[in-house]
Amino acid sequence: MSKVKEISRESWILNTFPEWGTWINEEIEAEVVEKNKVAMWWLGNMGTWVKTESDANICIDLWLSTGKRTKSNPLMRPKHQHQRAIGCVKLQPNLRNTPCIIDPFKIKKIDAILATHSHSDHIDVNVAAAVVKNCPEAIFIGPKSCVDLWEKWGVPSDRIKCVRPGDSIKIKDMEIVMVESFDRTMLLTVANDDETLKGKMPPNMDDLAVNYIVKTPGGNIYHAGDSHYSNYYVKHARDHKIDIALVGYGENPRGMTDKLTSSDVLKVAESLDVEVIIPIHYDIWTNFMADPKEIQMLWNMRKYRMKYKFKPYIWQPGGKFIYPDNKDDMEYMFPRGFEDAFELEPDLPFLQIL
Repeated sequence: MSKVKEISRESWILNTFPEWGTWINEEIEAEVVEKNKVAMWWLGNMGTWVKTESDANICIDLWLSTGKRTKSNPLMRPKHQHQRAIGCVKLQPNLRNTPCIIDPFKIKKIDAILATHSHSDHIDVNVAAAVVKNCPEAIFIGPKSCVDLWEKWGVPSDRIKCVRPGDSIKIKDMEIVMVESFDRTMLLTVANDDETLKGKMPPNMDDLAVNYIVKTPGGNIYHAGDSHYSNYYVKHARDHKIDIALVGYGENPRGMTDKLTSSDVLKVAESLDVEVIIPIHYDIWTNFMADPKEIQMLWNMRKYRMKYKFKPYIWQPGGKFIYPDNKDDMEYMFPRGFEDAFELEPDLPFLQIL
């Protein structure tokens, strides 16, 4: 039989997806974190894997599903949080832009899956299914909105930890501290589409979303989920030493405020008193894509006058960051390879071809 006749749409998908195969799974497994250091990998959107010297492994906001895939329905779902916010009617053209980098069903060792809130690009049923089946010791940590989803999906209740600001959980040499979220879009996210919010008090944010401070021997990492700017970041910095902050950055469409702007990112870094601010999330949605070099440009314009003590870092999905080794870097570059050039004698028709 000819090769092309053997190939189907299903075989193409299985042979191609996820596009990175198990490359990142293998890299994370093989990484041995040195003493007084901490390793992180950006897995797209707000997804972040953290690994410590005692082999504590957690992943926050890992999402491996898709955005819009068809134009067949030109309208937004009624009572979607964005429709509630600005009265829009047309379908949001948010296509997933970054490939799924890690294979959830090949995750062999993880201590906890964390979610900051229940928006569908921060919590994933596929991840939950894979971890429940393949990592029997792993727990699921999140606010009530996430707990409700995990339980609905069938995650065993004894493996779920419902958390609120002020709580903390220890995993090996890591302490995870929950602090307030400032994701005001969550206040408009209501399960009952028939419910009207106008003229009513908002729900309790502490049940809907949390931010995480991951404290490790190598450094402390602040994960802000989808939080907007708040002056209360200063209080978090007074209560906790924070070395690195991961924040949701994007270019907001006209009429919409859903992500931090470039100026907001610098303000968050200053408020949290960090060494490194890392904008993420801007990679994932085609309609919110932004250029983080704009943040660097503003930082360069202001750093001497404002006496900034932090640096903005431009990461790439799939990239590794070691703190403190990379704290003075400005931008990530993937390993380029070919470091073993001329280890063997080249096989060339003539030398001058080089």
